[in-house]
Amino acid sequence: MSPQHSLPEHDPTDPVESAVITRLVRNWGQRATVKKPEPDLDELFDRDKRDYPNELLPFADHDRFLGLTDDQQDQLRAWAWIAFNKNVMDIEQYVVNPGFDLVAHDGLDTGLGDTFALAVHQAMVDEQYHTLMHLNASAVTRRQRGWALPNDALPDVMTLRRQREVAAADPDSRRKAISLFAFMTVAEVSISSYLDLISENDVIQPINRATVRLHNRDEYCHSSIADEIAGIVYDTLRPDERRHFLDGLVHAMNAFSSNDYSTWRTIVELMELEGGHAMIDDAEHDTSHSKLVQDFSGIHKLCRNLGVAEEMSFQWT
Repeated sequence: MSPQHSLPEHDPTDPVESAVITRLVRNWGQRATVKKPEPDLDELFDRDKRDYPNELLPFADHDRFLGLTDDQQDQLRAWAWIAFNKNVMDIEQYVVNPGFDLVAHDGLDTGLGDTFALAVHQAMVDEQYHTLMHLNASAVTRRQRGWALPNDALPDVMTLRRQREVAAADPDSRRKAISLFAFMTVAEVSISSYLDLISENDVIQPINRATVRLHNRDEYCHSSIADEIAGIVYDTLRPDERRHFLDGLVHAMNAFSSNDYSTWRTIVELMELEGGHAMIDDAEHDTSHSKLVQDFSGIHKLCRNLGVAEEMSFQWT
C-alpha cells in the first residue's frame, strides 16, 4: 500500500470538474473576513437539468408526486440533492473520520505502524476536502434555485443515528470503539456504491454529477485502505470481539442501505406539501423502495476473505 494525498484527481479539460476543483482550492485557503468573487460553478449551473434523478426518489411513481406542479417536483428534487450531500458530509465527519482517528492513534491496540497511520491521516484530510465539495454543491443549488433548503433543518442521517444507538447500548468503551470501527469500515468500503447512484447519471445537474464523480475517485483508494486495515484489526480481536465487529458490520449495512424516511417526512413538512405524509407513508411500506444502496460486494469480499461471510445475519445480494 502506498498512501498518497492530493486534491481529487480531475480532468483539466472538463470545465465542470475544473471549476469544482478551483472553487475547492479557493475555499480551502480563504479567510472568513475576506470576500472573494463567486465561483465559476454558478456560471456552469444548468437550470434546465434536474438536481436529482427521479429513479432514486422512493415515491417517484406515486400518484401524489405525479400530480404535483413542476415547481413542487423540482423543489423535492432539490431537497433530495441537499439531503444526499448532508448524508455524505455527516458520514464523512461523524462516522468515517472518528473511525480513522481511532486507527491513526491505535485505539484498538493493534500495533499498526507508521505506514497505516500516515495513510489514515491523509485519508482524513481527503474527507475534509470531500465535505467542502458537497457543501459547495449544496450552496450553488440554493443560490441558483432561490430556495433556502437549509442543511440544519434536516435530521441527523440514518447511519449516524444508528451508530449512536449501537454505541449507547453498550457501556464498555472497547466494544464501543469496535462498533465505531465497524461503521467506518462499511462506510468507506461501500460509499462508492452510494456515489455511483449519481456519478454517471447524465440527466442531472452537471455540477452535481462532477462533484460526486470527483469524490468517488478518492474513495476507491480509501476503500482499499479500509479493507486492508479491517483484516488486520480483525486478526487481533478476541473471539467475542470478532463477533461484535461482525454484528457491527450488519448494523452499519442495514443503516447505510436504507431510504431515510425521517428525512423525507421533514422535507414534506418544510414544504407544507398537502398529502406529503401519506405519500411518504405509502413509499415506506412499499418493500420495493426499502433499499437505496444494495451493493455491498466490497464488504462481502472482506467477509469472505475473513472466512465469515456465511456466519453473518445479512442477506447478501
